[in-house]
Amino acid sequence: MSACAMPQHARPDVDLTARCACGVVSIAVKGPIHAMFMCSCEDCQRASGTGHATVALASPGDVTITGPTRSFARPANSGALLTRWFCPECGTPLYARSSRAPEALMLPVGLFGAKTTWYVPNQLIFARSHRDWDVMPEGLRMHSTYRNEGGH
Repeated sequence: MSACAMPQHARPDVDLTARCACGVVSIAVKGPIHAMFMCSCEDCQRASGTGHATVALASPGDVTITGPTRSFARPANSGALLTRWFCPECGTPLYARSSRAPEALMLPVGLFGAKTTWYVPNQLIFARSHRDWDVMPEGLRMHSTYRNEGGH
C-alpha cells in the first residue's frame, strides 16, 4: 500500500522494543500509534541530519524507557518548546515532546530498524522548508506548517 493510500483512521497497535546504538538505553512501545508523518522543519532536519524526520506519535503511558537519558529543550519555530531526549553515551535520538502536544511522544521510526513495516506516513508537515533533493512519495499530502494551519 502506498503512503497516500493509507486510510486516515489507520492506527496500528504495536509491541516494539529498541535499543540505542551502545545498548545502554532501551525503549518499549506497546499500544496504538496515533499518527505517522514526516516533518521537514529545520529543527527535524538538523536533528536527523537528513531532509526530514520520520515520526510516529504514541501516548506517554504506552512508552517505557529504561536507562539514563539526557534532554535538550529549545523554542521551535512554532513557538512551542520542543524537548528531545537521547542516550547520554552514544547520542542516539530516543523521543521528543512538544509543549504544543504534551499528550504525545514523537518517536523516531528509524530507531526500530526492520520492525517498521507498520509505518505508513500519510503527510509531510512543514513542507515550506522541504528540500528538493529530499524525495517524498508521490501524492503525499503536504502542509506548509502544521496540518491544521494550512495546506499546500
